[in-house]
Amino acid sequence: MSYSRLLRLPEQASFFLFGPRQVGKTTLINCTYNSTQTLVLNLLFIETLALVSQNPNHIRESLAANPNIKYVVIDEIQLYPPLLNEVHAMMEGLACPPHFILTGSSARKLRRQNANMLGGRAWNLAMFPLTYLEISKREEFALTKALVRGTLPAIYSADEEQAIMKLKSYVDIYLDEEVKKEALVRNLFAFMEFLRIAAETNGKIINYTNIAQDIGVDAATVKEYYTILEDTLLGFYLRPIGRSFRAKVTKHPKFYFFDTGVVRAISRKAGFPLDYGTQDYGDAFEHFLIKDLVHTAKYLQKDFDFSFYRNQHGSEVDLIIESPDGKIYAIEIKSSIDPKPKEYRGLFSFAELAPKAELICACQAKHRLLRKGVMIMPWQELYQYLGFN
Repeated sequence: MSYSRLLRLPEQASFFLFGPRQVGKTTLINCTYNSTQTLVLNLLFIETLALVSQNPNHIRESLAANPNIKYVVIDEIQLYPPLLNEVHAMMEGLACPPHFILTGSSARKLRRQNANMLGGRAWNLAMFPLTYLEISKREEFALTKALVRGTLPAIYSADEEQAIMKLKSYVDIYLDEEVKKEALVRNLFAFMEFLRIAAETNGKIINYTNIAQDIGVDAATVKEYYTILEDTLLGFYLRPIGRSFRAKVTKHPKFYFFDTGVVRAISRKAGFPLDYGTQDYGDAFEHFLIKDLVHTAKYLQKDFDFSFYRNQHGSEVDLIIESPDGKIYAIEIKSSIDPKPKEYRGLFSFAELAPKAELICACQAKHRLLRKGVMIMPWQELYQYLGFN
């Protein structure tokens, strides 16, 4: 049984669908489009790749023989970017062209090879691991399981032993197929060391110089390594809040990996328990909630601006959300049931800069409390509060 995903695929448009491996792209496509009206070409299969590379007219011939075809799915399009020229030509030249669905784990290789990105004729969509809302619609959400193994569908739903093995192999597959084979870096050993440090400092303010010294490269190379992670959708930057607040805030961003389980696997913690009340548990909880809110907002096309706040005195707020209508939500994330005011004092500092901001402490409380102007809120209620329904 598959999960009902928040991402809605268009039925009357062509699009790219990018996302890390195993997030469920193929499953969602299969659930969305009628198989009798869909032509599927998976370029991971050697014979299919050889077929389309040796005979560029293969798709045209298939469409001519099957006039009921409305959708053409090309999986892993980055394996043969020249095929996009033929897709472009069919979009322009056929009297009634089908809708093209072009999937891949990353757009990076397409851009590096100056591939034809179809000039705006295809939308760009992204897919991520399962979100809290997607899981909770089908079954009771298991927070600790999500923190330990992440929410890639096949890993979240596997038994414990299988989940650990799949997580460990996922990292190896990424290094082999996304980095080594694509020659994204010259020094694979340095990148592997970088990956480990990036995982260990996940959600912390990035110090490019320190990381560069640790792995024996320059700071510019470290920045490029982070760009690789971002381009392959293995994570995202969380920027410090903008200058409009006229405060002396940090200029360096944070970086969050796309999945809690994968970051634990990179840190070699996949087989270890995660105990409530520990620093690791708190960090994992913060990581999960931030990445989940970011991913959910993208699915629901909420044009929110996500950032964090930290001033020169060390006062910090984990997440600042600015909505298009001018609302500001300052959210401190705590894994405890009853956080004390000293644990979210950064909210009071931020309130001096933005008096109209809504101050929220998202935690594992059983119900809402209003304490000194701060809404103590069960983290699950934050989704509805932000309009994610």
